[in-house]
Amino acid sequence: MNQLRLFILLVTGPFLSACEGGQEGPLPVLGNKYTVGGDTVFHEIADFRFVNQDSQWVTNATFQDKVYLADFFFTSCPTICPKVKKQMLRLYNKYEQDSRVLLLSHSIDVRRDTVGHLRRYASNLGVKTEKWHFVTGLHDEIYEMADDYFSTAKVDAEAPGGFDHSGLIILVDANRHVRAYCDGTDAASVGQFMEDIDKLLREEYAPALDPIVN
Repeated sequence: MNQLRLFILLVTGPFLSACEGGQEGPLPVLGNKYTVGGDTVFHEIADFRFVNQDSQWVTNATFQDKVYLADFFFTSCPTICPKVKKQMLRLYNKYEQDSRVLLLSHSIDVRRDTVGHLRRYASNLGVKTEKWHFVTGLHDEIYEMADDYFSTAKVDAEAPGGFDHSGLIILVDANRHVRAYCDGTDAASVGQFMEDIDKLLREEYAPALDPIVN
């Protein structure tokens, strides 16, 4: 697992970990920001179009008005993926009945993880497609998305299973902004991540204030 790139990104510039706990105020928007016409613009997840385990197209529109939890994996991974999927299942179970939260897992083994293979994998986990999308697509597009989420995914013949990838789980808000992340191999980190998710849900879906009547 190559965490060096992520470490450099998160300890320099405007990057702040939202998984450290004890942070006051709203969750930060992670990533570089810049000014356009006097307005501050934050990093956003780019447009994407992948196919899921039920042969349905999955795009940014799939997550409109939702927050979602993303990761990168491959079904034959012999190392960290089973640990991460155990924690993703924990998140799935916690938010299964919450329509505001979806899950998105990108396979980085586009050759072997076919739609049919992903369908069997999801079925074995016992999860619903409308809640948790397992997607595949073109090699370059999948790997470019990993960069967009500040994660790591690359082909590496020397790595176990032939791929080098991080075990991060990433929280994305309804505006395509990365708001938090956690180590998906660490149950304690995921526990704190749940608090971040709940905090974001309170921010994003806070009930409207009653109008002031004079």
